[in-house]
Amino acid sequence: MIRVPQVRVIDNEGNQLGVMATKDALAAAEGGGLDLVEVAPTANPPVCRIMDYGKYKYQMSKKSKEAKKKQTVISIKEIKLRGKTEEHDFQFKVRNIRRFLDEGDKVKVSIIFKGREITHTQLGMGMLKRVSEELKEVATVEASPRLEGRNMSMILAPAPQKLEKTEKPAKPAETAQDKAAEAEPREE
Repeated sequence: MIRVPQVRVIDNEGNQLGVMATKDALAAAEGGGLDLVEVAPTANPPVCRIMDYGKYKYQMSKKSKEAKKKQTVISIKEIKLRGKTEEHDFQFKVRNIRRFLDEGDKVKVSIIFKGREITHTQLGMGMLKRVSEELKEVATVEASPRLEGRNMSMILAPAPQKLEKTEKPAKPAETAQDKAAEAEPREE
């Protein structure tokens, strides 16, 4: 509801109709089957536009949905290790971390210490350094290893992709005669 006596009016094609009484502006909008929408309420006099407000809201919702589609959501996956994790299990976890990084996700690698293992935090630090060394070509360390209570963790992010374009050897141009020769059945 527009409650000012006079407004500056812009029609649906962007042309200025000038300053007029609010009632006249409403009548002009209704005459065209459109709405009078206040665009700049703080201006003196306020600026109103004649438009199809329902169509405008629909277009804005479509734009916001398009923007949401183009967003990329980066989630953080967590891999948990222990200070005594054996070689095969370690390699299995590293393969999973590599897969997560290839999918574009960040990975939190946690070492969990139970009981008296907390006295050997250097084993956990060594294991986290080993993980970062094995994945240095596909990951960057976003948060270095740190001890939080009985857990030691670090965060790995996917490394920025290097734009290396390898040129493929060009195929020799095929002539029409070559194609015709291949199409004909051969008798031997």
